[in-house]
Amino acid sequence: MTGPQGAAPVNAFADFVRRSHARGSLVVQPRMGFGDPRAMREGLIAVKGANATTVGTITLDSYTRLGKLADARRAVAEGGDLNGYPIRTHATATNLAVLEGVRERDFPVQVRHGSAAPQGIIASSLEAGLDTTEGGPVSYCLPYGRLPLRQAVQNWAQSCEVLVQARERGLEPHVETFGGCMLGQLCPPSLLVAISLLEGLFFRQHGLRSVSLSYAQQTNAAQDREAVLALRRLADTLMPDLDCHIVIYNYMGVYPRTRAGALLLLEQAAELAVRTGAERLIVKTAAEAHRIPTVGENVEALEIAALAAQNAGGYAPSGLSSGSGSGVAAAAAGSEVLDEATALVHAVLDLNEDIGAALVEAFARGLLDVPYCLHPDNAGRSRSFIESDGRLRWSHTGSLPVRASGRSVAGQRMTATDLLQALSYVEQTFDRAAATNLDRALRAPH
Repeated sequence: MTGPQGAAPVNAFADFVRRSHARGSLVVQPRMGFGDPRAMREGLIAVKGANATTVGTITLDSYTRLGKLADARRAVAEGGDLNGYPIRTHATATNLAVLEGVRERDFPVQVRHGSAAPQGIIASSLEAGLDTTEGGPVSYCLPYGRLPLRQAVQNWAQSCEVLVQARERGLEPHVETFGGCMLGQLCPPSLLVAISLLEGLFFRQHGLRSVSLSYAQQTNAAQDREAVLALRRLADTLMPDLDCHIVIYNYMGVYPRTRAGALLLLEQAAELAVRTGAERLIVKTAAEAHRIPTVGENVEALEIAALAAQNAGGYAPSGLSSGSGSGVAAAAAGSEVLDEATALVHAVLDLNEDIGAALVEAFARGLLDVPYCLHPDNAGRSRSFIESDGRLRWSHTGSLPVRASGRSVAGQRMTATDLLQALSYVEQTFDRAAATNLDRALRAPH
């Protein structure tokens, strides 16, 4: 997308999010993808027509994510049911046809993939004019396989080069960090904030000028609010020169099994985005705990999230919105999440001027350590627990530059039963809350 005469190109996706936010609208986005080009196109059209401020998503299949292109080609040839869109298998002309008349200034499209080696994916996306994607050297390595972190860092550095070269075609690339979603659950918010911010700095160092920073809804609404404000403050401090916005993910862990519980969780995610001035929300559907959702269920979730955002009363005062500086500082000051995230970020930045090398060294030393992550490059000495009020805190910190909680439970080892209970905490909490709300409604006088 071309900017004003003489100015640098503007990323269409980020520009739409910015314009929507200025109008007071939360941008809502699904995660869906289909192997068949017609189904993918129809899905995009349905999302575009939703009663909400939406952007499109093309989520890729697992074969493409893992570089198993022969398997993807075979599935396409045999009419197999892929779990996403094989953008490297379909011809560029086919990819362009999927987007023709659908993608436009007020309906940009992002490619989502999950790959630790995305060079080919990004090249194919750019051939179709898709200059917006997501991921990161840590967040698309540690949870998804055994590829060495050092190699993932190199892959993502090369991918940034491919993206930056797209400026020669008049495109301005945008990348969303997935760092705020590490493993989706039981990761204390300070580490999510730190990894998201560090991946954003990695992108910046490799020439990107437009990024978004992610944060996944966790187990306590107040703590989540602290985390998003901390992320905003660190971004304003450490990357003030970037075109940057915040994206919230609806809870990424074990989802409520009841429809009412799932919708209550989605509504809380929308409220979190509004109350913190976040500009975009990735939604999940009420079918999430049971099966892959349909297009209609995705559209329903988008519309429910948009309505919940409206019902939340509009965005917080301008002091909490993007670029506001002082308001964010006041809101985040004294936050445990901000203090921990700041310590984690600076511990990494102090290791090496090259942020990729610093990330590799930080994990080798255990200065970054994701709880319950089994990747060989993760130290595996940190542990977390859920407080009685739902807050996620550290029980064991290993070599992390933060302190464990002083509560008695912090010294206890989490058993397999404890872990299963923690993993199902959100599911059970929201299913119970929904049941309680229904019971009150039934008992209320009519």
